[in-house]
Amino acid sequence: MSLDHIRHSVGILGKISSVFLFASPMPTFKRIIKNKSVEEFHPYPYLAAVMNCMVWIYYGMLFVHPYSILVVIINSVGLFFHLSYLSIFFCYTVKRYRLEIVVILLAEIVGVAAIIAGTMLGLHTYASRSMVVKILATFFGILMYASPLSIMLKVIKTKSAEFLPRLLCIAGFLNGICWLIYALYKFDPYILVGNGVGTLLAYVQLVLLHIYQKPSIVDRSHLQGRSQ
Repeated sequence: MSLDHIRHSVGILGKISSVFLFASPMPTFKRIIKNKSVEEFHPYPYLAAVMNCMVWIYYGMLFVHPYSILVVIINSVGLFFHLSYLSIFFCYTVKRYRLEIVVILLAEIVGVAAIIAGTMLGLHTYASRSMVVKILATFFGILMYASPLSIMLKVIKTKSAEFLPRLLCIAGFLNGICWLIYALYKFDPYILVGNGVGTLLAYVQLVLLHIYQKPSIVDRSHLQGRSQ
């Protein structure tokens, strides 16, 4: 099997892992709906993902980077998922977070509009538009990977990772690994940097989960037995 075939196969795995990443917050929102409260969960990972998806959708457009229909489809699915999550979060959160969600979403829409206007009016070749938008998409991808760390200080302070989304952290790490391997097969500095940093950030989140994970029922029973 040639390197191109391997890279293509890893790319398919990367796209599958991206869909898994987008779907991974479902257990969190099932809990939110069940409890009718967002508790201590933060909206920032989902807001960051919305911006990331919008920029990648623009990147995949015919007038920026032709023949990238899969990029558009996958990130459109991701955008739908995360707007749905934010709608649920909006319904069950307090007024302060509702205002933050609206303000940040409006700022993201304005930001994407500015990116579109700037690249369409100021850059006149596919290559230049593609490069600039890919740099921006890489930056927002790093923010998406980093966003679960918004609760990191609380995790360390309370010594509990209960509100650090477990499945989201795992999915982020696996997704980063897939795209990191993809970038290494045929050197792509943008994908390499974005997913290299993203994989490292996801690893930090997994370390926090491991250190401050809530003891299982079996573990708690064992500890109680020892204390008697």
